[in-house]
Amino acid sequence: MQFASRLNNVETSAIRELFKLLGKPGIISFAGGFPDSALFDVDGIREASLQALASAPGAALQYGATEGYQPLREQLAAFMQGKGTSDLSAEQLIVTTGSQQALDLLGKTMIDPGDKVIVEGPTFLATIQCFRLYGADLVSAPIDANGVQTDVLEQLIIEHRPKMVYLIPTFGNPSGATLSLERRRRVLELAVKYQTLVVEDDPYGDLYFGAPPPPSLLALSATVPGSRDLLAHCGSLSKVLSPGLRVGWMVAPPDLLAKATMCKQFSDAHTSTFAQATAAQYLQSGRMPATLAKVRAVYAERAQAMGDALRQESGAAIDFVQPQGGLFVWARLTGAGGKLRDGAELAKRAIEKGVAFVPGAPFYANAPDKSTLRLSFATVDVDKIRDGIGRLAQAL
Repeated sequence: MQFASRLNNVETSAIRELFKLLGKPGIISFAGGFPDSALFDVDGIREASLQALASAPGAALQYGATEGYQPLREQLAAFMQGKGTSDLSAEQLIVTTGSQQALDLLGKTMIDPGDKVIVEGPTFLATIQCFRLYGADLVSAPIDANGVQTDVLEQLIIEHRPKMVYLIPTFGNPSGATLSLERRRRVLELAVKYQTLVVEDDPYGDLYFGAPPPPSLLALSATVPGSRDLLAHCGSLSKVLSPGLRVGWMVAPPDLLAKATMCKQFSDAHTSTFAQATAAQYLQSGRMPATLAKVRAVYAERAQAMGDALRQESGAAIDFVQPQGGLFVWARLTGAGGKLRDGAELAKRAIEKGVAFVPGAPFYANAPDKSTLRLSFATVDVDKIRDGIGRLAQAL
């Protein structure tokens, strides 16, 4: 078969390929980016689905508006208002089939072959694949513990004049980094100064362990005149409620939202109305704060256990910043004590020891740092975390 030439720009996910190796009995996996299914509020979701069928069965089971089920749009707007975006209305967002679809819609509506797009280095692997599928020429902006380095970002914007800048400002995947408040304001100022669209991907912002993170770019945009017109915000219920519902959303300027809605008509007509009605009922029920408090506490304990185990078992051979939220520890092999410096080689040795993780190189659009690795603590209990990190140290 003669496939579309755009497929020449992408390859299958390194993470998905890794899962083929995880059938070995007794393996401890830090590879996935999933929430823990044991933490799903099954009773609350069951009640919400029954209520959706009881209160409006026709709407829940019928075709729906491409923009989204109106009661859910209203609940999502209220959810965002509770996080500082006080002026957001339901009409300013559309419901997407997970935030992944929002990224795909941005690719469809914004990217022509050869367009420059700035992403963080490292960044979400699926974003790299998605944008490359539409022909984007990706440029990496370096990050540190405080997120993207805005001075370098400005120079890259001047040099490349990108079609857009894609960021995960809060508890990034894979980096775990959180953009500082000062840098968040600077990003918005750069958007206005250079008239460049900024995409804020925010699936992890509610998963903080101590103090809440700085306000989202969307919330801060009210303080930087003109920035809301150059900002797209992608949100999701996958990490905080259930990935299986496939409910995400996108907030964007009216023209972009209209084009994205048109493209969504071509792809899936609308996100599942039953899933949307269930999510709307769940948000309306008031159970979300308790659910968030529970998952934050569990993930915080696991993140601390992983950090403690890494320090104890690996010493100076693995360098990392203790995460303050999200699902991941992003680490770098230092080579100290003659230990390994290559993440891919360590991954092979680790599988033999019965533990899995994702090497960091695939998360870079350019110039990968091969000494990096991503470890997820989300689905592994504290005892298995300690055991798994011990096995990892043996593989070093």
